Order: sequence, then structure tokens, then C-alpha cells
Amino acid sequence: MSRDWESVFSTWAQGPSATEQERSENAERQIRAAISASEKLKNRDIRVFTQGSYRNRVNVRRNSDVDIGVLCFDTYFPEYPDDNIKANLSESFVPATYTYQTFKNELEEALVSKFGRPAVTRGKKAFDIKANTYRVEADVAAFFEHRRYTSVSNYLSGVEMIPDDFNPARIRNWPEQHYENGVQKNNETSRTYKRVVRILKTLSNEMADAGVTSAKNTPSFLTECLAFNAPNSAFGYSSYKSVVREVLANLFNDTMDDKKCSEWGEVSELKYLFRGSQPWTRATAHQFLNDAWNYIGYK
Repeated sequence: MSRDWESVFSTWAQGPSATEQERSENAERQIRAAISASEKLKNRDIRVFTQGSYRNRVNVRRNSDVDIGVLCFDTYFPEYPDDNIKANLSESFVPATYTYQTFKNELEEALVSKFGRPAVTRGKKAFDIKANTYRVEADVAAFFEHRRYTSVSNYLSGVEMIPDDFNPARIRNWPEQHYENGVQKNNETSRTYKRVVRILKTLSNEMADAGVTSAKNTPSFLTECLAFNAPNSAFGYSSYKSVVREVLANLFNDTMDDKKCSEWGEVSELKYLFRGSQPWTRATAHQFLNDAWNYIGYK
């Protein structure tokens, strides 16, 4: 008997439960309390925020940990469009006295003081905070502000970190722009976009469990970005099975070669999806889309 994909997709499309969301908010609240209790951090200009799939409400059970950013504005990393703007701005810059390494070490001290050493594991990019009955497991990342200058007086504000092993040397992301663009896409598609993202993420997890190599090599973030680049018209069908079919078909056709997708961006639209040092390629994404189509059994 063929699988009832419409029923399956309807289940997978559902957003996080109220209890799950509450435990995520509790984790964020406790991280904020840890910083407030720290003599070294409490007077710094710091913002604590949920990012990633929880913030964007596209998390699925397999990806149950919440990503929390701790962003310090006391020092920032600049990026310039040209040397002229760099020269003009450098005249007013004051060299930083507070380093990223110091900030990350002080954040670690605050987290250990709050949760205890056994509950806190330092990774090269983030701290892992173990879950309990009150909060979900959390990955806590330390950031300085990243400023991408577009002129002497204007810049885009993102976040930047330096991994402990310097591999890569820097990681830059745009969580606010990602969130805003995701909300806009969801509104433009009658709230179907984020439901399809949850469907595709859960589908990818199931395929990976079944031994499909392309699914194992497709991060959930890439799945979300692929869905974002599908045309809004693909989300306009009355059944989930039809919507997923149209989304996969459009994405498959547009990733057959570099021409149609060379300008695609991440959801933030501030980083190219298939250029630079991304840990995936257009070809691997195309293979996943092909395998997903066949796994469902579309004709």
C-alpha cells in the first residue's frame, strides 16, 4: 500500500508546541540571568537572543536544541566595500581594548557559575548547555557585532565569531535579516513557506535514517534556504503533497546547473548560497532534491 503522504506532511508541517516553545524561552531567560550575575559582563552592552530554527519557528524534533546568541556591542568587526571608505572611517576609529577571546572566556565563566561545570561543554564555536525538565538543550554562541559598511555613514549589522581552532578564521551571519525575510516569505505564501520547511527538514531526517547519503550531507539550514529560493507561486496549491511536489520540481530544475541559481542567497540574502566557502555545493543540493522526489514517489 502506498504511503498517505498528505497525512504525513500535515503532521510534519505543524509548528513547535507551546511547551516546547516555553522551554526554549526558559533557556534564553537563564542565559540572560547568567550574564546579569557576572561581575565581568553585567555592565557590558550585551544582547541575548534566540536564533536559528527556534527563532524562525522551523524547528523539528530531530533538531531539538535551541541556538542562543550572546552579542556584545563593545567591540565590532568592520568590513569595507573599498579602501577609500576604510581610510575615511579609520580616522575616527579607536583601537579595541576588549578582545573576542576575553569575551568568550568571560562568558564561559558566567555559564559555569550559573549551570555548573558538568552542564557546560565548550566547543570551538559554541557552548553546549545540557537540558533539564525546565529548559531545552542550548548551544550558546559568543558574538561581536559585524558591520558591513555600504558608505561612510551606513552599514548593515550582523554577527561575527572567531572559532577556537580558527577553522574557518571568522564566521559571519545575519540573524535579524534572516528572521525578517523568513517572516515576509511566510506572509507572501499564506504561511505555507515555514510549514514546507518543516516538512522538508523532517523528510531529510527520515531519508538520512534510511541511509540516503545526500540527505545525510544536507544540513537543515540548507534545506530552509532551498525552500526560500522556490518561487512563491509554488506554495499556492491546496494540498501539502502538491505544494511539496511543486517546490521540489522548481528547485530541481533550477539547480541542474549554475546558471539559474548562481544568484541565490541564504534567507538573509546577504550571503550567496552556492559561492565562497559554503560547506555544500549546488551539485550536492541537486542530488538531495532528486532523491527526495524519488523517495516520496512523485511521477
